[in-house]
Amino acid sequence: MTSDSHYDLVVIGAGIIGLATAYTARQRGLRVAVIERHAQCVGASVRNFGFVTVTGQRRGEHWRRALRTRDVWQRIAPQAGIDVIHQGLYVLARRPQAMDVFEAFLRTEMGEGCRLLSVSEAARDLPVLQAGLGVLHSPHERRVESRDAIPRLSRWLAESLGVDFRWNTPVLGISLPQVHTSKGVIHAAHCVVCPGHELDALFPEVIAQAGIRLCTLQMMRVRPAQPVRLPGSIMSDLSLVRYEGYADLPEAAPLKALLQTEQAAHLRDGVHLIAVQSADGSLVVGDSHVYGDAEAPFGRSDIDELITDELHRVLRLPGACITERWTGTYASAGDVVYKARPAPGVAVGIVTGGTGASTSFAFAEELVDLALG
Repeated sequence: MTSDSHYDLVVIGAGIIGLATAYTARQRGLRVAVIERHAQCVGASVRNFGFVTVTGQRRGEHWRRALRTRDVWQRIAPQAGIDVIHQGLYVLARRPQAMDVFEAFLRTEMGEGCRLLSVSEAARDLPVLQAGLGVLHSPHERRVESRDAIPRLSRWLAESLGVDFRWNTPVLGISLPQVHTSKGVIHAAHCVVCPGHELDALFPEVIAQAGIRLCTLQMMRVRPAQPVRLPGSIMSDLSLVRYEGYADLPEAAPLKALLQTEQAAHLRDGVHLIAVQSADGSLVVGDSHVYGDAEAPFGRSDIDELITDELHRVLRLPGACITERWTGTYASAGDVVYKARPAPGVAVGIVTGGTGASTSFAFAEELVDLALG
């Protein structure tokens, strides 16, 4: 490394949490570098929906993180050349018990700005919607194309905000003010480690205490046979027993009991529906949740069938075909985030609930505070 490798804060990991941390640190006037072991971000940050979700997040602090993060995305996306492809969320209720959840949710502070639509009202903007009892509409969500947004955000941080990036550079150890890498030593006053699901590289003995497991999900790209325009993201009854902002309401218990009878296979593999649209008209559709201590490297056709089954229960898409399939992996634990300070000036941060895109910028503020504190 050259003699100018001195920074106020070094971020390890170039996923969305690492990039959000770099942005936050630069906003505070710090000199920042991001160190990434791969040539580019290849993890969950580019494999997921790019669905910045507020509605349905765990009530309280995490929901507020999502609100804050949505606002940051809204502000910086045009500066970074990132397209917000659509806004808002439509959740179709097919059962009376789901309508009960909607009504209970709307009575909470989380329901502010949301409204209950009839299916005919929703169908004016979403004519491919299947029959149902009602639709919860939220205006809060934003959708970006993850595989494009993350590289563009990295480039903007480098070119416009002066963040240095060190790609293809594994970090071997941290003993501030030195960060030891495969290519030499970088000097830093503070460090934030954002490992994603790679839990055994840095401070594994500290992270192990959190009881974090890995969650593997399956996703696909679906090409409608006829042009379709989604005005927002799509969810269904199954989402109401998965997203804690709904699922923790007492009114969700009867719905879950009914789903355990009617869609037990979906619940077994953590399948619910998210459908979002890309600029080319195709849909990104998922997903499933299978937990273990290691990544599940191979997708299962039966899970794909469960996902497409739910898709067609909610949207009329005759003749649609699957053009891509992939898996993603994220860290998962009972708490929705994990943060620790294993050494003075060093913070470790992991979003452990699959909500990195939705809560990254607010969580990054906490991590910078922790490292500087």
